[in-house]
Amino acid sequence: MAAPSKWGAGGSQLGASGTQRAGRVPEPRARFVEGSIVRISMENFLTYDSCEVRPGPNLNMIVGANGTGKSSIVCAICLGLAGKPSFIGRADKVGLFVKRGCLKGVVEIELSKTPTNIIITREIQVVNNTSTWYINRKPSTLKMVEEQIAALNIQVGNLCQFLPQDKVGEFAKLSKIELLEATEKSIGPPELYQFHCELKNFREKERELENFCKEKSNSLEKMKQRIERYKQDVERYHERKRHLDLIEMLERKRPWVEYENVRQQHEEVKQSRDQAKEELKNLKERQSPVTKKIQEIEEHYKSLDMKIRDKAAEIKDTSQKCKQKQDALEKKDKQIEEINQALRMKKDEEMDRQKKIRNTRKMIEDWQNELNTMGVCENLQPQIDAVNTELKRLQEERANIDSDVSDLRTEKINQERDKKRITDCIVELDNVMNMKEEKLKGRFRDTHSALMWLRKNTDKFKKNVCEPMMLAINMKDNRHAKYVENHISSNDMRAFVFESQEDMEMFLLEMRDHRKLKVNAVCAPAESCAENIPSRPIEELHQYGFFSYLRELFDAPRPVMSYLCSQYRVHDVPVGTEKTKNMIERVIQETKFKQIYAAEEKYIVKVSAYTNQTLSSNTSLRAAQFLTISVDTDERRQLESQQQEINSTLKSLDIQLTTLFERQKHLERRDNELRQQKKELLERGNKRRQLESKIAVKHDSLRQMEQDDINLEEESQQANMKIKEINVQKARLVTELMHLIKNCISLNIIKADLVLQSTTVAAEKNRLELEYKAATVQLRASEQRFCELDDRKRVLIENCKELLKKARQVCKLSPDQHLPKEFQTAFQALPNTLEEIDAFLNEEKSRASCFTGLNASVVEEYNKRTQEIQQLMEELEEKKNVLDNYKQNISQVKERWLNPLKKLVEQINEKFSNFFSSMQCAGEVDLHVENEEEYDKYGIRIRVKFRSSTELHELTPYHQSGGEKSVSTMLYLMALQELNRCPFRVVDEINQGMDPVNERRVFEMVVKTACKESTSQYFFITPKLLQNLTYNDKMTVLFVYNGPFMMETSKWNLKAFCRRRRRVGRMDEQ
Repeated sequence: MAAPSKWGAGGSQLGASGTQRAGRVPEPRARFVEGSIVRISMENFLTYDSCEVRPGPNLNMIVGANGTGKSSIVCAICLGLAGKPSFIGRADKVGLFVKRGCLKGVVEIELSKTPTNIIITREIQVVNNTSTWYINRKPSTLKMVEEQIAALNIQVGNLCQFLPQDKVGEFAKLSKIELLEATEKSIGPPELYQFHCELKNFREKERELENFCKEKSNSLEKMKQRIERYKQDVERYHERKRHLDLIEMLERKRPWVEYENVRQQHEEVKQSRDQAKEELKNLKERQSPVTKKIQEIEEHYKSLDMKIRDKAAEIKDTSQKCKQKQDALEKKDKQIEEINQALRMKKDEEMDRQKKIRNTRKMIEDWQNELNTMGVCENLQPQIDAVNTELKRLQEERANIDSDVSDLRTEKINQERDKKRITDCIVELDNVMNMKEEKLKGRFRDTHSALMWLRKNTDKFKKNVCEPMMLAINMKDNRHAKYVENHISSNDMRAFVFESQEDMEMFLLEMRDHRKLKVNAVCAPAESCAENIPSRPIEELHQYGFFSYLRELFDAPRPVMSYLCSQYRVHDVPVGTEKTKNMIERVIQETKFKQIYAAEEKYIVKVSAYTNQTLSSNTSLRAAQFLTISVDTDERRQLESQQQEINSTLKSLDIQLTTLFERQKHLERRDNELRQQKKELLERGNKRRQLESKIAVKHDSLRQMEQDDINLEEESQQANMKIKEINVQKARLVTELMHLIKNCISLNIIKADLVLQSTTVAAEKNRLELEYKAATVQLRASEQRFCELDDRKRVLIENCKELLKKARQVCKLSPDQHLPKEFQTAFQALPNTLEEIDAFLNEEKSRASCFTGLNASVVEEYNKRTQEIQQLMEELEEKKNVLDNYKQNISQVKERWLNPLKKLVEQINEKFSNFFSSMQCAGEVDLHVENEEEYDKYGIRIRVKFRSSTELHELTPYHQSGGEKSVSTMLYLMALQELNRCPFRVVDEINQGMDPVNERRVFEMVVKTACKESTSQYFFITPKLLQNLTYNDKMTVLFVYNGPFMMETSKWNLKAFCRRRRRVGRMDEQ
């Protein structure tokens, strides 16, 4: 047995021998069917440290309470015989089957075989999730192990042979086709399943050949129809060829006719060109004297033009000098005008000075009169001092008010800044709540719709209604959200919490019946459980690594917390660290908690109903989804309270500022009044001094003006002298101007004579140029005509060459070869003009075009199609022969497969029906066929009825109850037992859903069937057995125990135990 506090397994055989199963000498080898299990050894595997199980050759009953390790033996058989972890249904990685805390696990299975047993060992590594295989303690490969297992007909993946606990329900889900294949593999001869596969392959190939022959027959018929059309096309092709030959001959003659026409045109153009050349020569001879005379006149005209330009230059120079003299005269006139203007300005200035003197004397006289009338100045200083004192007092008060306003404004700015900060924090918290609501909307849209309705209709409820728990719960630390989410079910996480049952019923009626929304709702206990006290203070649990209870990890409204304490006992579920996980066994034994959270795992502790022992299971925690976003409610309440205080303070500050502003306005008005009063007093005291000062200033100004007088007579004499000098200069300029004008007139007369001579010469020149131009036009026309004729001649020569070359090419002649006589003869029978040839050619082309879609390939296609039809007929005949062979093979294989299969199914049906009859029920097994030719659709149909009032119904995953499916499955496996060629069968806890009557009947059938000499080894796993069952000497009962005080397997002695038991029994009798 395993060491204390470990899991272990032991066994004993019910029979005459009474020997210890774990250490007994094996029975003679003949009792074990070849391939049956002789020994199972496990080390660090699931719940076992080290254990060895030696089953019997017939029925092996493995009995033990839930959680003791029965199914671990089944897992060891499956994995030790190269089974996949996914088939067991417990885990998808083989490394997960190694005992927690170990790096390697070992499963060793000894199989019976002649002459020596086979020992298959599998070492499982946790680190890289790999396995190492050994056969008879020698390293091997998975492929070699699978070959050995297949040779012994062991099929751990066949539900008819190996039915683990998690796959019991899947047997009823097998389709008829899958059940047939599993049965063939399990109990049929090896060739039976091979024949079935061959039939399916033959049938598939037969369908392919039938489809091929059908397609080829259709193609052959279409090709025969098409070749008939080709025959008509061939005849039409020959008719078309005759027309094309005539067209070809016409096209050969046409270039020769074109060449002859162009050659004649060339001769005519050549004669016209020679005539134009002679005419051009005569015109050039007549034009030569006119050209010479025009050149002479051109030279004389240029000489006159040069003289005219010289005279024009002299006239221009003289005119320029005249202009300069005129400008000088105008400048002298301007100087005289400026002198007169300056004299007038002096006179006006003197008049203004006299006027200002008169005005100043008048102003001094008026001010002096006003000063004489003004009395003695009164003493205003006491009044001014009183006003200054009042102004000083007002300024001090205003300064104090300004200081108070500044302080209040600073305080207001600080308060508004704090208010904005608090508002931003509240908005952030609201955004967090919005994120939680968006997550709720994305995952549970109906719940979100109900939430929106609730917020608009809170007045309809008598008591408080809490929003869904995933919104109402706020984690104090987001890292702990995983514990709360793993503890509270998903349905409750999105449930609304009510304090009144009546409110909850009204809410659900509205949501589910009227709005058709899928929502959850719960009602908090009438008496609040939110303050329930935990069973032990958390301080006592610190030694185990616990740091808090679940309730202290989050905040929630009182009804929600009351419901969670009542339903989930969050006040009494501790949360620990890695320290707790490392000492979990001690924690479970000493703390007696039903649920524990440690680091990343959840532990559930139960007490076994059979052994009163403490059982625990652990699962990894899921990552948190809903509560990772949390809002600190205490912080929010503090922020809202601070916001209210700030609003009150701001209101008080606004009232104080308003009062101060009103006082400021009053003081400002008073200040303006005093300043105006002071101004009036100062003006009254300063007026006399101002008049005296003004009179003194005006006297000074008057003396200055009297000293600045102007002598107008002297100024007038000086101006007359300047004007006289300028007039003398003007007379000299006029004399020079008259001389220049006379010279300019004589030059203009000479220029006019030269212009007249130039005009006469130009007229003669124009006349001769017109004559020359007319002659030139005629000469150019002659040159152009000559060039055109010359170009035409060259083009015609090129055309003649091209046409001759083309004609020779059409007739396929060499450059020095003459037209053959056969062509000349053929050409004579054809038209001689291009128009007639083109008409005849179009007519023949029209006739040929009537034969559309025809070419030389029609004949080739006709011959090709004929050959293809012949080849297709031969290929079709060959495929039909192959198809006949396949049909013959199918008939032979079908006979070799179907007849044994029917017999096999009849045997299964007979035993299956007998089993059901013994239970006062009815059951049948038959071969289900929809179409005898569709071999992949054959299947085994199981029909059962458990009540006399019903008809037989096919066994399906949905029609029968769980117990009925278990009974049907077990009896079908029993029906296979005697027919089975597999070495052993494993059935794990199939009796769990049966009622006691059916369980007893099935057990008796299992014992009776599995304990026959001819049957193979059988493993029947169950957590319990009914009392007073029928047992057989050939069956082996293996008991699986667990506990901290289990004895090691090597120390167990069944004989000594039986002796002690008999001794104790005798003592009890005495």
